[in-house]
Amino acid sequence: MSDLPKAKIRPASNWSAIWVLPLIALVIGGWLGWRAYNQTGIEIQVRFESGEGIQANKTEIVYKGMPIGKVKGLNLDVEGSSKGVIATIEMNKDVESSLRTNTRFWLVKPSVTLAGITGLDTLVSGNYIAVSPGDGEPERKFKALTQEPPLSDLKPGLHITIKADRLGSLNRGSPVFYKQIQVGQIKSYALSPDQNMVELKVFIEPTYANLVRKHTRFWNASGISIDANLSGVKVRSESLASIVAGGIAFATPENRKDSPPTDPSLPFRLYEDFDAAQAGIRVKVKLTDFEGLQAGRTPVMYKGIQVGSLKALKIDPDLSSANAELTLDPLAEEYLVSGTQFWVVKPSISLAGITGLEALVKGNYIAVRPGDKGGQPQREFEARAKAPPLDLRSPGLHMVLFTDNLGSLDVGSPVLYRQVKVGTVQSYQFSRTRKQVVIGVHIEKEYENLVNASSRFWNASGITLSGGLTGGIQVKSESLQSLMAGGIAFETPQDKAPLQKRIPRFRLFSNHDEAQQQGTLITIRVDRADGLRSGTPIRFKGLDVGKIESVDLSDDLQSVLLSARITEVPERIARVGSQFWVVKPELGLIKTSNLETLVTGQYLEVLPATKKLGVQKDFVALKEPPAAAVPQAGLSLTLSAARRGSLKEGVPVTYREVTVGKVTGYELGATADRVLIHILIEPRYAPLVRSGSRFWNTSGFGADFGLFKGVTVRTESLETLIQGGIAFATPDDERMGAAARPLQTFALFDKFEDEWLTWAPKISLGK
Repeated sequence: MSDLPKAKIRPASNWSAIWVLPLIALVIGGWLGWRAYNQTGIEIQVRFESGEGIQANKTEIVYKGMPIGKVKGLNLDVEGSSKGVIATIEMNKDVESSLRTNTRFWLVKPSVTLAGITGLDTLVSGNYIAVSPGDGEPERKFKALTQEPPLSDLKPGLHITIKADRLGSLNRGSPVFYKQIQVGQIKSYALSPDQNMVELKVFIEPTYANLVRKHTRFWNASGISIDANLSGVKVRSESLASIVAGGIAFATPENRKDSPPTDPSLPFRLYEDFDAAQAGIRVKVKLTDFEGLQAGRTPVMYKGIQVGSLKALKIDPDLSSANAELTLDPLAEEYLVSGTQFWVVKPSISLAGITGLEALVKGNYIAVRPGDKGGQPQREFEARAKAPPLDLRSPGLHMVLFTDNLGSLDVGSPVLYRQVKVGTVQSYQFSRTRKQVVIGVHIEKEYENLVNASSRFWNASGITLSGGLTGGIQVKSESLQSLMAGGIAFETPQDKAPLQKRIPRFRLFSNHDEAQQQGTLITIRVDRADGLRSGTPIRFKGLDVGKIESVDLSDDLQSVLLSARITEVPERIARVGSQFWVVKPELGLIKTSNLETLVTGQYLEVLPATKKLGVQKDFVALKEPPAAAVPQAGLSLTLSAARRGSLKEGVPVTYREVTVGKVTGYELGATADRVLIHILIEPRYAPLVRSGSRFWNTSGFGADFGLFKGVTVRTESLETLIQGGIAFATPDDERMGAAARPLQTFALFDKFEDEWLTWAPKISLGK
């Protein structure tokens, strides 16, 4: 028994393998819990107008073909003002950042319309809710859209706006074609802010965006266009899709291959059909004369070539005018500017001749004259009542004639040179002042060299009677046409007298005798034309030496230009040094002169040049008569004063309250500390001024007040009271001194001394 080994005793362990299973179960439970928490979606609510096509636990929310949520429940919206359905949706947790205020939801289901079949994939997978992420604040409640939103403007490609008069069969999704290839679609449409047009938002695929240029034209390609006439039937359609669902097509005119890329911010116009887009531009013209015009038949002509047609004519309710809609060739687009003119041409027979003869064959038509390319683009115009005068760019000489009376002249009246018709009257209107008639004349190119600066024009209308009891009666007429319709004749006495302006101006004399008056033409510039007009005389010492032929504003509008003709001694007057001024009446308490002009009217006075200098044709009128025009005989003296006061040129110089001279001017002294006043004593009174004489200012009045003697008011005269004056006195004793010398200077006192008023020397006056 002692040989048996002893058993080894080991202490029992507290851990058992059975505990592994609970631990594994705990880890698995925790992982499942965390997984369940992590995969739990975000619950949101979306309100739909109807729950049709939405099923709980089946309808999915899809974004770009991937499910990102599912409808968990549907409930009626009992709290809202309008009945609807609230869908409780569980969204995947990873899209939480996209659930914001501007996120949009809508139901996608099968739809069959003329524009095509949409939602075809739902036939297999069932209806689903589409989502478009947006920006804004985080949100959990949304309102679903009733239909799919339009394409985003951020989608790559060209997004443009097209304006149409009406929608027609166009719709969202309608295709846009280029050469019958679909290159885009209509995103949406809405009325313009003024509700006069429909604005279409159009998307062009990026691949085709460069096909749309600045001058590209869009037209409605919906349905079938049929044009039937005697020459056959023409059927046009863009594609089968456009026949059913409508569509838009576009192209760039062949003559615009160099058109620059379009500016997406500028809208395009949608034309009614292909022909309207190809024919050109739609223009509206208001007509006061619409006799014989027919929509679809009346052409628009330019120099005998048809450039468009009258598409529609709508007469105003008052029947006095009509609104015409024209379609013009695209080539005229650059010329449809503010200066473009329209008028109706129809046959007309008058004394001036027959016009519009071609309208007898083709019917009345609308004529157009394009404006300058630099003008402001315009699409609405007002037609002229009659044909406009020839364009200034037309070959030949364009000039202007001024006359007091139009007489029997009219548009189309002939212009004759040696009884040969060399031009016509193009227009007439009143001048700016409405005192004259301005006549536009055109001389044909082959005769324009007959006119130069020496040409004289006269009204040759009707007949001229001359004669007497002894010499008989002479009847004279320029031509039969001028006898009936009026006319203008002219002659050019000098060969070398070039025109000074591109559009020269001439005076139109009333007859040939008046036009033959000789003389020299001059121009006188004055500040204002008050009282001056055609026929106003130019005088020298009371004799008429010429007259004004026309009165016009200067080019800078700062002065008035008088065109005058000097008929007497022009070689002495049209010379450097001659002076002109306007003689007008002067009325006042102090001075009254030129009263005869109240009856005869104002006139121009001239002082011819005294020296033989060069010839001068342009003069500037003086604002007042020159000093040379006023007699300067007498004794000139200078008075020195501290200030001028109210003294001015022309105020009187008095001796014992008798006017013996006047002030001729004033200026500052050399050192500017004194005012030098120049006076002129009349020759007869010159001996009164001696070296001892005293001068004082008599302007206004003086008052002497005393407690016991009262108030004494003294003034030299009413004249000096108003405009000022100077008085002087000479001593009657040994202080008299010698006679004053010319230009001698005396002091001018502000007031007199009482002693001066008592001086009364006896001095013999001159003759």
